[in-house]
Amino acid sequence: MMASVTPVGGGTVRCDWSGTKPDYIAYHDVEWGFPQDNDILLFEKLCLEGFQSGLSWYTILRRRESFRRAFYGFDYRRVALMGSSDVARLLLNKDIVRHRGKIESVINNSRRALTLEDDLGSFGAFFWSFEPSSEDWSANTQTPESIAMAKALKARGFSFIGPTTAFAFMEATGIVNNHKPECFVRSTVEAARGNFVRPVVS
Repeated sequence: MMASVTPVGGGTVRCDWSGTKPDYIAYHDVEWGFPQDNDILLFEKLCLEGFQSGLSWYTILRRRESFRRAFYGFDYRRVALMGSSDVARLLLNKDIVRHRGKIESVINNSRRALTLEDDLGSFGAFFWSFEPSSEDWSANTQTPESIAMAKALKARGFSFIGPTTAFAFMEATGIVNNHKPECFVRSTVEAARGNFVRPVVS
């Protein structure tokens, strides 16, 4: 996401990428950057970041409810049972992004997620293990940690997840707090991160 900030009422500022669209602003103010450990929601975000590749996040955000309906609420246990007939059906669904590779990737990644969960006990524990100790990332689109995360996911058979996508995922799920210092949400996110109990490998 862009790192600059935009004034809002009373001289308050928010990150510039939030723009002026109400749903985009709401996403910025109450969701983006807040720490997340729900495995289903983490899987959803991973998949949607993959769908965003080559597109704007707003394009995906507007279709998020349609994606949820199409992929059983991103319950990877259910998605793992989908097959070629489901891919063919979803390629006709005008309410989502009709990209065969990305659709097939969600199904593939759901199966990889099940294996990862079996190995570690928690999908979230895997992602939070890449939380960086430094905060010098505001100008970056990828970091050593996002490179390592993407490499580890690829080694486990995940697809449509590179270092840049991994970093966007880390920003969105609170693994890093990339709200600008001037953004009025940053302190709230940081407080939430301070109270957040990181999932660990069982």
